[in-house]
Amino acid sequence: MYFDNRYLYLFLIIIVVANLAGGGFDLLSLLLTIPGVLIAITFHEFAHGFAADKLGDDTPRNQGRLSLNPLAHLDPIGVVMLIFAHIGWGKPVQINPNNFSRKISARTGEAIVSFAGPLMNFILAFVFAIIFYAIQAFAPSFVPTQTGMIIMTMIQCTVLVNVGLGVFNLIPLPPLDGSKILMAFLPYNAKRWFEDHTQLFYIIFLVIWITPISGRIISPVIEAITGGIDGLVGGLFGL
Repeated sequence: MYFDNRYLYLFLIIIVVANLAGGGFDLLSLLLTIPGVLIAITFHEFAHGFAADKLGDDTPRNQGRLSLNPLAHLDPIGVVMLIFAHIGWGKPVQINPNNFSRKISARTGEAIVSFAGPLMNFILAFVFAIIFYAIQAFAPSFVPTQTGMIIMTMIQCTVLVNVGLGVFNLIPLPPLDGSKILMAFLPYNAKRWFEDHTQLFYIIFLVIWITPISGRIISPVIEAITGGIDGLVGGLFGL
C-alpha cells in the first residue's frame, strides 16, 4: 500500500505547530526525552529484525537491521513525532514471510515479528522502572542532587516513551504492528475484507492521529500501564 509522504509531512507540520502554539515546547524536556526516544525506537526495530531472523528470515540481517546502532533504525518523521506528539515509529524492518520456518504460516510469522517490537518496549519500560527504583532504594542520597534529578527524569521519560510506543503500535490499523497481529486471527473472509479496505483504514488512522481522538484513546491506556508498572516495581522495592 502506497501512501503519499507529502500528507505525512503536512500532518507533521500541523501537529508540531499546534504543539508549539499550545506552549508544549520545552527545550529541557526535549533534551531529556531524546535518549528515551532513541532507546525505544532502536530496540523496537531491532526486536522486529531479531524475531524474523529467529524464524528463518535473513532479510533484516542482510540489510543491517540486527543492530543496536540507532542510525540503522531511525525514521526522521517518526522520531520528531515521538518527541512532539509522543507517538511515532522507526524505519520499518523489511521481512520476507516466504523465508519463515515451514512449521508456522506466513501470517503467524508476521504476527510474531510484529508483536516483538511492542513487547520489547514493554520489557524496556519494566527494566528502566527497576533501575529508577533501584537508585531510589540503594542510592537515596544521589537522587536529590542536580545530576541525580536529571538522570531520574531521563529514566522516567524512557519508561513513558517505551510504554507509549508499545501501546501506539498495537492499534489494529495499518500501517501499525497491531494490524498485522490482528490479521493472524481473522477468518479468511474478514482478512479479505480488511485487505480490500486498507485505504479506508489508512484514512481512519490519519484522522485518529491528527485529532484529539488519539489522546483520548491512547493516553488513558498509557497512564494505566505506566501506573501498573510503577506500582508493581515500586512495591517490589518497598517504595
